[in-house]
Amino acid sequence: MRIATTIFLTDETVTPVRLARELEQRGFAGLYLPEHTHIPVSRRTPYPAGGDLPREYGRTLDPFVALGQAAAVTERLTLGTGITLVTQHDPVDLAKQVATLDHLSGGRFTLGIGYGWNVEEAADHGVEWATRRELTRDRMALMRALWSAEPTAYDGEFGSVRASFAHPKPVQAPRGPVVGPRTLIGGGAGPKLFAAIAEHADGWLPIGGRGLTESVPKLRAAWEEAGRDPKDLQVVPYAVLPDPGKLAHYADLGIEEVVLQLPPAGEPEVLRVLDGYAAFL
Repeated sequence: MRIATTIFLTDETVTPVRLARELEQRGFAGLYLPEHTHIPVSRRTPYPAGGDLPREYGRTLDPFVALGQAAAVTERLTLGTGITLVTQHDPVDLAKQVATLDHLSGGRFTLGIGYGWNVEEAADHGVEWATRRELTRDRMALMRALWSAEPTAYDGEFGSVRASFAHPKPVQAPRGPVVGPRTLIGGGAGPKLFAAIAEHADGWLPIGGRGLTESVPKLRAAWEEAGRDPKDLQVVPYAVLPDPGKLAHYADLGIEEVVLQLPPAGEPEVLRVLDGYAAFL
C-alpha cells in the first residue's frame, strides 16, 4: 500500500520544500494539499467537524504554488490537491494551472476535487450554493475540452470555450470518459457522488475512511453500471490517523493508497510525526 500524506501548509508551518524533501527521502508516496482562498469572519456555516474552525483554515498556502515548489525539489513524490474547489476558479485558468503542474512534474499530479462546505467562502466567488455540483461538473467538462489532444469546443450550462490551442497537455493518456490528470472526487458517500465519480473521475477520496465496508460495494456497482472497468476504480482514504488494523482493513478492501494526516505545525513536530508514520511504510 502506498502511504501518502496531507497537511494544512500555512505561513506558520514547515515549508513545502523542506516537507517534500523529507517525504521523498523517507519513502513516502505523496503529498496532498487542501485549498481555502479565504475564510469570511462573518460566517454562519458550521465547521463540519464541530466546534471552532481551526486557525490553519484561514492561513492555507495556495496549493498549486506550494506543490510547484515541492515538484521542483523531488523526482518521485506524487503531488495532489485534497481538494481543489473547482467552482471557486475560472476553469480556463485552472485547466492551465493543472496541466502546467502535471507537465513540469512529469505526470505526478493528482487532481482531487470537491464541492466544499463553506457557503460564505463560495458566495464571495459568485457561487450559487444550490447548483455547486452542477457547476463543478460543467467546469470539469470545459477543462477536459482544453486538455483534449485536438482543439475541442465546449458549450455548457454555465460556461463555454472555443476550440483552442491549449498546451501543455496533462501527461496521462485519456481513459474512458476521463481526460486529464488522475482525478479523484471527495465527499460523503451517496448516489449523487458515486454517479459523478463514475461519470468523470478515476475514483473517490473519502475523508477519514469510515464506513468503507458498506460504501465501496455501492460505488463499485455505480461504476460498473456506467460501463467503467472494475479494475480501474481507485479509492483513496484521506486525512487518516493510522493504526495497523485500519490499514489492514483497507488492504482487504483492495485499497492501494492511503493519505495520512500531518499536523499543521513547524518542522520539528511534523518530522516527529513522520518518524512515527515510518512504521507503516
